[in-house]
Amino acid sequence: MMFSYLAHRRACYAKQQERRDRIYSLSPVYGTPLSAADKDILSKPIAGIVSGVQSGSLQPSDILLAYGKAALKAHAATNCLTEVLLPEAEEWAKNCNTKGPLAGMPVSLKDENSVAGFDASVGYSAWVGKKMQRDSALVKVLRAAGAVPYVKTNVPITMLSFECANEVFGTTTNPHGKDFAPGGSSGGEAALLAFGGSRVGVGSDVAGSVRIPSHYSGTYTIKASSYRFLKTGNAHTSIPGEEGVPVSFSPMTRTLEDLETFWKAIMSMKPWDYDHAVLPIPWRKIDLSSQKGIRWGVMWDDGVAAPSPACHRALHTVAKALEAHGHQVIPVSPPSPYEGLKIAAQLLMADGCKLCIEPIRTGEFNDPGVREALGMFRAPRIIKKLYAWYLRYIKRDPLYAGLVEAWSEKTVPEYLALVSQREAYRERWFEFMNEQGLDFILTVPNSLPAVPHGGMKEGWKACGYTFLWNLLDYTGGILPVTHVDRARDALGASKARNAIEAGQNRMYDADRMHGLPVGVQVVGRRLQEEKVLEAMKIIHKLLSEEGKPYIPLSIPE
Repeated sequence: MMFSYLAHRRACYAKQQERRDRIYSLSPVYGTPLSAADKDILSKPIAGIVSGVQSGSLQPSDILLAYGKAALKAHAATNCLTEVLLPEAEEWAKNCNTKGPLAGMPVSLKDENSVAGFDASVGYSAWVGKKMQRDSALVKVLRAAGAVPYVKTNVPITMLSFECANEVFGTTTNPHGKDFAPGGSSGGEAALLAFGGSRVGVGSDVAGSVRIPSHYSGTYTIKASSYRFLKTGNAHTSIPGEEGVPVSFSPMTRTLEDLETFWKAIMSMKPWDYDHAVLPIPWRKIDLSSQKGIRWGVMWDDGVAAPSPACHRALHTVAKALEAHGHQVIPVSPPSPYEGLKIAAQLLMADGCKLCIEPIRTGEFNDPGVREALGMFRAPRIIKKLYAWYLRYIKRDPLYAGLVEAWSEKTVPEYLALVSQREAYRERWFEFMNEQGLDFILTVPNSLPAVPHGGMKEGWKACGYTFLWNLLDYTGGILPVTHVDRARDALGASKARNAIEAGQNRMYDADRMHGLPVGVQVVGRRLQEEKVLEAMKIIHKLLSEEGKPYIPLSIPE
């Protein structure tokens, strides 16, 4: 055990020193203030950057320099970077495809994305120094399209958290408030984007890992359905082989316009020619702007944790804007979201959390939420049954009791039975959407805005607003709508319905959270990425016309 701990400390020190050395060894120009030319580049949308490179009016090296400077400023403020690729990226920029659909565009990557010659340790000290031997399919497509990978970004250890901390790289903070998490597991991406150190990055999502960071940090994303976006070739993941709840890699951006540009660019490259798992579905043109009779079902409450006042206000703002412009907006009572959470949690952690903690060394930090989950999963079933009885009949909390008694390692027959339950649940949702004639579901991304560091000790159970759509494999988009307002968003005195909601309420503080971003989630059916994007554009346009556009953080000087 002592040798394991010492190896852990050595690996953390070595990796942090390597990151410092790479930053310090950069050309001094990266440490200079942003010039007028840099600011002009950083202000351009992706489409403007690409057209400038294609026409020859912009040089990829100049673009990389501007984004390199901004990324390092973001890192100094939030500790968002893991691998600094800039020296190599300078060569990639000089030789990039200047006619491609992403010509010269710097792209940031969540740490798990494989770039040849660099680690993908995802916060485990045991994986430090295990450099990737080849690029992932995504990186190959990016290079072919003319993009320039330039930094990788931080994640929580295990990648099963809405926070963003590990001992290899440290804790990433939210650009809107250093006492709060930027989200997880793609938290480093969200922090970098929100600060302005990137315009586009790629994360992954199995329970909300691109959507929660976008909600917490004020960025845009569309969680793809499985097999729509590239993911093959990423060697390191916390739960290898997990298929009960499909993971999807998905882009995250600073603006909605950039999100559309990036999706179209990647799809134009025929990613199915690079990744055997990607479905051969080209980007489809959908126009909802003139369509009448769009039906939006609003899920105001998942029955587990009611939205906090700030999150409810954001959802109400969107629903009222749509109603005011003739859209059909109806409250819905869909197939039990609680049941979906129960099935999803059991499927994702069917191994009793064994794989995600296997690489953790003696004395190594673990996420507070994962620690709590481990305690539940490791407890003998008889103890869980007694605790569930206590919750159900003494505490009068049947909802939490039902979750507790289900948290256990599964046998193969039990796992297969859960897969069967998942399919039956998906069928119920399919019938519900058809019966209601719904085009989209509107809901909150979480009951809370960004949680304080350590908040996953309470919040790990309250992930149903995002986890549900992973279980269903539906497409889900996030767009920021407003900010927490201490004057309007104070929590009332209503009693919590269950232990999960009580835990969320304990963390909510509108005064401390004042100014944090608040987003709304737009959900479409499976493989409806184009349609969800169009829906987000409608909402974005209506809010702008009403004088309520979301204003991102300005890039510091």
